[in-house]
Amino acid sequence: MKPPETGGPLTELLLAHAPPERHEALRAMPGLEALLEEHVAKGRAAWPDVTLTTKDFLRHLARHLPSEDTLHQLRADDLYLACACAAGEPQALRHFEHHILPKVASRLGQSPGATLDEVLQVARQRLLLGVAGTAPRIAEFSGRGTLTGWVRIVASRIAQELRSQAGRQELFSEPPQALERLLSRDDPERELLQAHSRKVLTDSLQAALADLTERERALLRLHHLHGLTMDRIATMYREPRSSVARHVAQARERLLKLTHRELASRLKLNGQELESLLGLVQSRLDLSLHRLMD
Repeated sequence: MKPPETGGPLTELLLAHAPPERHEALRAMPGLEALLEEHVAKGRAAWPDVTLTTKDFLRHLARHLPSEDTLHQLRADDLYLACACAAGEPQALRHFEHHILPKVASRLGQSPGATLDEVLQVARQRLLLGVAGTAPRIAEFSGRGTLTGWVRIVASRIAQELRSQAGRQELFSEPPQALERLLSRDDPERELLQAHSRKVLTDSLQAALADLTERERALLRLHHLHGLTMDRIATMYREPRSSVARHVAQARERLLKLTHRELASRLKLNGQELESLLGLVQSRLDLSLHRLMD
């Protein structure tokens, strides 16, 4: 009986991250090293300006390892792009915007109860941003089909959620804990606020956010809550950095004005006390804006 081949460097990289119960079958797979070389080469040929190490690509492949008999049918070029997008690689994000989303949009059509722009904005956030320390959703793409088809399925599900008011509320309302990140947790001035006032402030922020346009909400969410830089947002929206920065600043000003209105209607405070409450929100937004734009 012919002994199983020991495998080359790519095989060993794959095995380092593959489930142990798959090792024996992978080592016995004829031509695995050459196949892995082919997959890596195909990814690099499709996206030559994307920076992604072979180790990171094979680690991603190992997490979604198909059966040995279907490994040959892997969509390596799409998997390569998805892996780089999950890592936040700038060129990969540009290619996702230029080559994947337009095809999705052209096949998605107009969804009742939601605009195409809304659907794509939520898709960007779900796919390209991690939530609560989790990896971006695009990291779940396994390469068994096309990336465009997979994203289209995600976008179609988002469109269905947006058709109901309950779904829209769930997608676009931030939890109080997230909104309170607009304020510094160790801000001594904030601790002087009574618990009731803090709750009213959070409620006012939620109501003000609901009155913003979807684009304004998305920009504030991406910048202030997810911490994306202006360069990253400009890449996602395919707009000049200066234009994105201006729109973020305008959205922030609208949020402050709307929050002021909500606070005035909910709290019986004099003008100075009301401005002090609003100043807590404004100071944290300004600090965040200046830090991330440097």
